Amino acid sequence: MAVSEPIGIDELLEQVRAELDRIGPAQAFDEAAAGALLVDIRYAALRERDGLIPGALVVERNELEWRLDPLGSHRAPEAVGHDLRVVVVCNEGYASSLAAVSLRRLGLYRATDLIGGFQAWKAAGLPTES
Repeated sequence: MAVSEPIGIDELLEQVRAELDRIGPAQAFDEAAAGALLVDIRYAALRERDGLIPGALVVERNELEWRLDPLGSHRAPEAVGHDLRVVVVCNEGYASSLAAVSLRRLGLYRATDLIGGFQAWKAAGLPTES
């Protein structure tokens, strides 16, 4: 495997986001109502501090690919196929972009992320629970 020229995280983020059709909180809410799977990858302390999105699947970031790969032996029951619409949610919308592109590389070609993450969802007044 050839080693590529190093880039900074800001450039990498710009590159991966060019592959995504990122969505805002209102659209994420509507898509979830229509059957999209919201996946919360925030770590436990943030979920405990700020709450959860009702109905979202909670998957720690380090388990994401294993839990959502429809072909994987450790997949979540929700990982029903490569055409599943997945919206990844992190705290502020940075790690979720990298995670969504990773899911796309596994064949989940409709994966994307929530612009602004959970904080944007909450700021938009959308439902949360403790």
